[in-house]
Amino acid sequence: MSVEPTERAEDDETRAATAGLAAATVRYYAVAPGVRLNVRSGPGTGYALVRVLNEGAQVPIYCQSPGTTVTGPYGTSNIWDNIASGQYVSDAYVHTGSDGYVAARCS
Repeated sequence: MSVEPTERAEDDETRAATAGLAAATVRYYAVAPGVRLNVRSGPGTGYALVRVLNEGAQVPIYCQSPGTTVTGPYGTSNIWDNIASGQYVSDAYVHTGSDGYVAARCS
């Protein structure tokens, strides 16, 4: 009798639970009403345009980085929200309810 398969199963269950918890902690935030928001390849207006979000979009924020200062409907901010791999939007256009960071800084 071997306990190794049971240990592996517990490891797999732990990994699955951890992945589920990580996915559950990502919040979605509304983009300012009436705005088609530019998505950039990095945290600033000097980065390439990747795509444009439609009006009424909601975005996840995986992490945040300082970058170009932008003025938008929610104030002036140098915070940029990472919404997907290599995709950033200005926090000045995202309703987070805060003037500061609401997620960890991107590494």
